[in-house]
Amino acid sequence: MIAVRYEKGTLAVTSNFKLPHTVWDARSSVYRCLPLFYKDLIEYLKLSRLDYTDDVLDVPPMPALLDTTKLRDYQTDALTRWLRTKQGVLVLPTGAGKTVIGITAIARLNVPTLVVVPTLELVQQWRRELQNALKIAVGTYSGEAHDLQPVTVATYDTAYLRAEELGNRFLLLIFDEVHHLPSPGYSTIAELFVAPYRLGLTATYEREDGLHTELERLVGGKVYEISVEKLTGTHLADYMTRKIVTDLTDDERAEYERYYSVFTEFLKQKRVVLRTPRDFQRFVMRTGRDQKAREALLARNRARRIALNSRSKLTALATILDTHFGERTIIFTEHNSLVYAISKEFLIPAITHTTPKEERAEILDRFRTGAYNAIVTSKVLEEGIDVPEASVGVILSGSGSKREYKQRLGRILRKREGKLAVLYEIVSKGTSEVGISRRRKSSENEPR
Repeated sequence: MIAVRYEKGTLAVTSNFKLPHTVWDARSSVYRCLPLFYKDLIEYLKLSRLDYTDDVLDVPPMPALLDTTKLRDYQTDALTRWLRTKQGVLVLPTGAGKTVIGITAIARLNVPTLVVVPTLELVQQWRRELQNALKIAVGTYSGEAHDLQPVTVATYDTAYLRAEELGNRFLLLIFDEVHHLPSPGYSTIAELFVAPYRLGLTATYEREDGLHTELERLVGGKVYEISVEKLTGTHLADYMTRKIVTDLTDDERAEYERYYSVFTEFLKQKRVVLRTPRDFQRFVMRTGRDQKAREALLARNRARRIALNSRSKLTALATILDTHFGERTIIFTEHNSLVYAISKEFLIPAITHTTPKEERAEILDRFRTGAYNAIVTSKVLEEGIDVPEASVGVILSGSGSKREYKQRLGRILRKREGKLAVLYEIVSKGTSEVGISRRRKSSENEPR
């Protein structure tokens, strides 16, 4: 008789012969495989008509859930596509109601579910939405609390650390902002959980490092996608994008050219070509063993910091704030130093990764109610905040990635009657920043 059980993050299989996905463990004299393959293994045993015992699952009792959520047409289409296999990723713009689809999926399947999210803010946001929609107590697993319920929300960090403990407790996994999952370490979450049903949600499927290809193995790949353009004017706000090109000061220009020439001269001498993100990753790895390469990288970073933090950008920002006085505005930068400079000069509340949780919550609450008309941040608000009233976004510096651009645009696209959102991108003329800042084929300044 074949026996399958869950044991410290693996499936232990007692069998006289090798089964698919299993490897022999001589120490314990059993075959083992990743919990990720639980569904495939059981299906194989059933189809092969082999006698077996299954002692893998230890799921909490699930209350009967009411499915009362009304979905929009595209949400229904997305959920229908996912229900065909109960695996895969749905790609929808920020503000398009990915959370609503996830909640409906939980109600339809009515099985113990773990929702995995990247931030503490999203833990509370999902918990609040789930309790309101499903009328049940919802557990949380994070650095703040460990409360296991049939429906539980956890951060990626805690799900990773507690994977061996929680791996056989759920049948459905929902990964919000699923583009985080293929990151080193986080992919272990998907591998160590037995859950046969898996749903990924994101506005930005592709990763610049190419690791999104792993989502096919971990969650099931992309099964539905809809663009911002198809939803603007109906379910998302109309928007415009505007690029403002500023000049470096004479001192900034001289310093920029001095540092950037060190970088380009090294590339020329060593015949290094940087066409893709992977080319750049290889170059960064080279800096660990090549002092000249390290000096070139540091010079490139200093030049880039000058371009991103140019004084003239603050002048352009002042004009934008005057133009949109009284409108809810989010300012995005890459470096904390510029966040604090803007906060000090314009008396705008700042949020960075060092901002205490209570202070961050207070700032966001006051921003939502209108007590604050603007906030400035460095990356930490690109995901997981719900601010329907925000209508103006300003990018003063960034990586130039499509993912980052989509996330920042999504912060201002929540639908409101009569709303026209505007996203500004301020770049320094004659620097590498201009080269990376244009990612879109659509024309500038045209309402969408």
